[in-house]
Amino acid sequence: MAATITTPAEARSVPAPTTGERRGWAWAGAVAGLAGIAMIVASMSLAVSDDSMADSALVLQEILDEDAAVWAFQVACSLAALCATLFAAGLRRRLAAQAPAESLLPTLAAAGLASVAIMLLVGGGISTELFWALVQDHGEVDPDIVAANLGIFDTMAWVWAGIGLTSGSLAVAGIRHGSLPRWLRWLSAAVTGLIVLTQLLPVQYLAAFVGAPWLVVAGAGLARADRA
Repeated sequence: MAATITTPAEARSVPAPTTGERRGWAWAGAVAGLAGIAMIVASMSLAVSDDSMADSALVLQEILDEDAAVWAFQVACSLAALCATLFAAGLRRRLAAQAPAESLLPTLAAAGLASVAIMLLVGGGISTELFWALVQDHGEVDPDIVAANLGIFDTMAWVWAGIGLTSGSLAVAGIRHGSLPRWLRWLSAAVTGLIVLTQLLPVQYLAAFVGAPWLVVAGAGLARADRA
């Protein structure tokens, strides 16, 4: 049998990706999680006391000076959405390289992150209306509209239900195919259970409290695993 000889020129024809390129998508996931945590902190700055909830005028009085927090919320949502999308693309490629050719897991993992990015953009969009309402003259603002916008502001961008699809796909991929560090497989399985629980109860917005820290840990963990 004749041996196949690869010349140096042929070997250089397919450039190998650099280590930084292989890990950049994973670090993007960690950044998305940190931005998600920043979003939560900024949103909680607009917490309104129970005594004011029945009166829109009192609600407006309590949040009048929080326009900077609303702006920070918008920036955090946009950054988290962008980085989550980058993480989705890289994660799909990584899982596809190790899963069977017909596996749905890479696509499901990416789809879960895509839904999170969409919710972040939609939920963060209301900050535009809320910001301009807060910087206007008080007499020109309708307190009822501000109170209604605040309800959306405190809910939509927090509904990270899709992150459960991603963590669940990682858990299955790790357990069935051994394509992830063991600790990340079982952490993802636990996070999936918590996300499902938030969606079965009327507390869907609590998914962000679970999903954002998981993104930080998963992104950093995958980056370090690829480095090793």
